[in-house]
Amino acid sequence: MNNFLHQLVHSLYQRVVLYGAIGAQNASGKKFAHFGDRSVICFPQTTIFNEQYISIGNDTMIGEHVALSAGMVPGQECVVTPVVSIGNRCLIGRGSGIVGHFSILIEDDVWTGHYVYITDQNHGYEDISRPISQQSQPERAVRIGKGSWIGHGSVVLPGSNIGEHVVIGAQSVVSGVIPDYSVAVGAPARVIKQYREGEGWVSIPRDQ
Repeated sequence: MNNFLHQLVHSLYQRVVLYGAIGAQNASGKKFAHFGDRSVICFPQTTIFNEQYISIGNDTMIGEHVALSAGMVPGQECVVTPVVSIGNRCLIGRGSGIVGHFSILIEDDVWTGHYVYITDQNHGYEDISRPISQQSQPERAVRIGKGSWIGHGSVVLPGSNIGEHVVIGAQSVVSGVIPDYSVAVGAPARVIKQYREGEGWVSIPRDQ
């Protein structure tokens, strides 16, 4: 009996995961500004709202327990569309969060590890008479260039511009410009390797 129940639970859960996923052809997928062919947001999802300001390309997989939103609260009217744009053939790792307010552009073939956080707005702290939760800073556009990889647990902060074919090491915090064809690690993330024509991959001293 225990073996039967074990198999039954797993069978039912697999069905829930299958039918709880969001795809281009179901009602949840049709809420998005664009939801590409063969793309999927896996079940269960943590938080998804204001889908009409979110665009997802073809052949993209967004893992389970992901938060994906545009604006501060459900029903907010945003000034641009899309606010969040995820390209073709991307993979967003389990437990990640993408929270856009103005512009987050994730280009084609970007993959992330688990628990990556990407946002284009942060909290302020300057006014000591108000809780930090009530202080927001101006939005600053974020871009992650095509073919890049964002390692497990990394944070991509407002104003970040990550180039093409870039590796961001696990647990890094990106807050500025990372050039094409480079490897960056740390908090804040610093370039430690870069590809140079005729030289290949060259190590960059930390003090540069």
